[in-house]
Amino acid sequence: VQLQASGGGLVQAGNSLRVSCAASGRTANRYSMGWFRQAPGKEREFVAAMSRIGGFTEYGDPVKGRFTISRDNAKNTVYLQMNSLKPEDTAVYYCAGRSAIGSAVYTDIESYDTWGQGTLVTVSS
Repeated sequence: VQLQASGGGLVQAGNSLRVSCAASGRTANRYSMGWFRQAPGKEREFVAAMSRIGGFTEYGDPVKGRFTISRDNAKNTVYLQMNSLKPEDTAVYYCAGRSAIGSAVYTDIESYDTWGQGTLVTVSS
């Protein structure tokens, strides 16, 4: 499976943005998916994740209540809807995937073995 992230850009604080991650390959719908981000000079951090089946989700504390992860298995695409954006949300956003059985949700970087190239989100104050 290959992952292609898109949808990043420049947005003002308080506004919304949706980034997408398109997965190619016949086994894409067998993957549990996640979003991570990396700001300049900082380590990559967990943002959101969603199980392969069942719609189970987890969110990092900084984004809880503002971001929503979703997936459209028919389109092999995962989305991250970001609302009430803050300047501290500025980062390169990466989607990640790993093959999974069942409804497990993975929040740690080490659990993922497939990564997209990242899309830059810049939030101006």
